[in-house]
Amino acid sequence: MKFKAAEIAQLLQGTVKGDANVEVSTLSKIEEGKEGSISFLANPKYEHFIYTTNASIVIVSKDFVATDSISSTLIVVEDAYQAFTQLLQYYNTIKNNKVGIEEYTKVNSTAQLGDNVYIGSFSYIGANVSIGANVKIYPNVTIGDYAKIGDNTVLHSGVQVYEECEIGQNCIIHSNVVIGADGFGFAPNPDGSFEKIPQIGNVLIEDNVEIGAGSTIDRATMGSTIIRKGVKLDNQIQIAHNVQIGENTVIASQSGVAGSTKIGRNCMIGGQVGIAGHLTIGDFVQVQAQSGINGDVESKMQLYGSPAIEASSFRKSYVHFRKFPEIVKRIDKLEKENKQK
Repeated sequence: MKFKAAEIAQLLQGTVKGDANVEVSTLSKIEEGKEGSISFLANPKYEHFIYTTNASIVIVSKDFVATDSISSTLIVVEDAYQAFTQLLQYYNTIKNNKVGIEEYTKVNSTAQLGDNVYIGSFSYIGANVSIGANVKIYPNVTIGDYAKIGDNTVLHSGVQVYEECEIGQNCIIHSNVVIGADGFGFAPNPDGSFEKIPQIGNVLIEDNVEIGAGSTIDRATMGSTIIRKGVKLDNQIQIAHNVQIGENTVIASQSGVAGSTKIGRNCMIGGQVGIAGHLTIGDFVQVQAQSGINGDVESKMQLYGSPAIEASSFRKSYVHFRKFPEIVKRIDKLEKENKQK
């Protein structure tokens, strides 16, 4: 699909400097620009590339002043970075604007489908499922009975949504995510074996949530595991049963949250963080990567280490920890001197 500079400028509310009819069909970094591509310049560090790039169009901010000749057509906007982000979003929308039901797909007769839905091959839509308008369901997706999917949500290949789970509007669920598998609930028997506790709750995901590939969100024992609006989860994250994650919280990859823990809003949690169960974590909490949380956390705290402590205290303690062998030698020396006395 090709677009002229004039069409792109109109979309971005910018002005064209150069050939308004030049066409592009792909996006590129400015240092890797080639004929037929569009790029952008936002960081002055990369300005020298604008004089050598082969990109047909470059988006620049209105405060850009050229110091040499430029062969590319320029589109001048208020903020080049924001404009290019807008262009990426638009490009992604039209690229994935599929509609219809492909072959080898099973849709139960009781399922309700909104307008302009796309369902890829080998997907299964169960009984009494509700799917909103403009939903994109890529191949090999399973949606269990009585599940609900909101408008404009995208489920990538291999996603599994168990029965009765709900996903809101404008969500993106990446490949091989499992939503609604049983929580890890077992009761010990006198003989040392374990009895499975039925997990009869569901998962509730609110609007504007994105969940990375390979992540798992377990259904509640009773009630709901809840992911509030605006939450962003990275790849390969485990969220256990009855967990609640507050709005606009972000969690990096390979982290895990144990059962019944409540995390507040606008928290930032690094990669490979482990959070124990039945805890309450406040709002605006920041947790450094590879930390372990085993107690309640007040709002606005910054934590580091395992078990995690206040981040500045951890860094001060780590200075001493690095010197620990030297400190032990000094103590041993003092003890020997005291014995000799």
